[in-house]
Amino acid sequence: DWNATERRLPVGLVPELFEAQVGRTPEAVAVVCEGVGLSFVELDARANRLAHYLRVQGVGAESVVGLCLPRGVELVVAVLAVWKAGAGYVPLDPEYPAERLTFMLADSRASVLVGLEEILDELPSGRIRTIAVDDRMVAAALAGQPEHAPEGKLEAGRLAYVIYTSGSTGRPKGVAVTHGGLANYALWAVEVYGMAGGGGAPLHSSLAFDLTVTSVVVPLVSGSAVVVSEAGGAEGLAQLLGGAGGFGLVKVVPAHLPLLAELVADDGVAGASRRWIVGGEALQGAVVREWLGRAPGAVVVNEYGPTETVVGCCVFELTAAQEIPDAVPIGRPVANTRLYVLDEGLQPVPVGVAGELYIAGAQLARGYVNRAGLTAERFVACPFEAGARMYRSGDLARWTADGQLEYLGRADEQVKIRGFRIELGEVQAAVAGHPQVAQAAVVAREDVPGDKRLVAYLVPADADT
Repeated sequence: DWNATERRLPVGLVPELFEAQVGRTPEAVAVVCEGVGLSFVELDARANRLAHYLRVQGVGAESVVGLCLPRGVELVVAVLAVWKAGAGYVPLDPEYPAERLTFMLADSRASVLVGLEEILDELPSGRIRTIAVDDRMVAAALAGQPEHAPEGKLEAGRLAYVIYTSGSTGRPKGVAVTHGGLANYALWAVEVYGMAGGGGAPLHSSLAFDLTVTSVVVPLVSGSAVVVSEAGGAEGLAQLLGGAGGFGLVKVVPAHLPLLAELVADDGVAGASRRWIVGGEALQGAVVREWLGRAPGAVVVNEYGPTETVVGCCVFELTAAQEIPDAVPIGRPVANTRLYVLDEGLQPVPVGVAGELYIAGAQLARGYVNRAGLTAERFVACPFEAGARMYRSGDLARWTADGQLEYLGRADEQVKIRGFRIELGEVQAAVAGHPQVAQAAVVAREDVPGDKRLVAYLVPADADT
């Protein structure tokens, strides 16, 4: 049994852990963007005022609040405020099509939408109450709210956030994550990634991508800073690495590393971060060897985890001093998590034999919002733990003789491209829905090693085309 043993982590959910840091390091920088920063005590006060204002709008336990904000200080304030109000958030990337954002708002049953005036004007929010944080009236109302946290205690089973992933039928599905699962991951990451030593982390991706949970939550509950890039992407991250550097961790997808190698000088890479957390898709040894050649003192962590199991549930660490395999294992489970490689009859397969990976333990999501059938299909009863559930990942894996897990690909048509989990059926449905298309098929191709792309083949509706 190579599964991680149960570990009693420090008591507390993310808002409580953050407030403990406010008392411990009040004047330390908590979040900074383009030279504008807030200390822990300032961030706490602003989040508390917005939390009280959300309560006035009817937000409470189990409410869902849409956050459609660009990366910046206000985004971090809003995340904390939603939790302090007792609710969960659904992240809405302002760059997504309005049709998709409208679907996510309706499907998640969000009661309030928080954003900027310019963004909210473009969204057909319908009956949802909107809060433009840059509106003068709203700013005046927020200034009059109390600076202390609203009364009420969060529970581990309460909703923390809903993140939407691609759906096989053309309909995205929302994964409902609990505070207990989030706290287990955050506390484990602070300890194992050494974030108690400070350094902070850069935020360079959309909040709609759960990679950012590591970049926001882990620094805030460890007393270090979230450093936000407005530009985003590899270019925005490169600017932060070339400027600040010295981060405790940087969270990226494998495709980021070759891009950053081109954008950041070798001396900048070497001192940029103590740990590089890489997740989202399979990690190749050649990429790691090249990166550690530039940053020999760093640690690269291959972090595996579907959105349904809170960001990361299995890790494998690599350093320049060890031999790096061509196909990097995904390793062993994090605290309070159990991984099973099973056959079609839900029986464990022998070491070295491929099977489907099932995940059980503290970090399992509730399931999919408004998708009871799909939830029952993917979150099944665990035959090894009375009354427990496990998540059927759809990933193929095998145990090695020394107790490490190797990722072998998908058991279905789902693909990962630059960290995004994509159901080919959703893209195919979109292409086939065009009036000039009679039939369509979509595949993932990698004609150039490391450059995986979606390719659509179609039959035009007009025979003369």
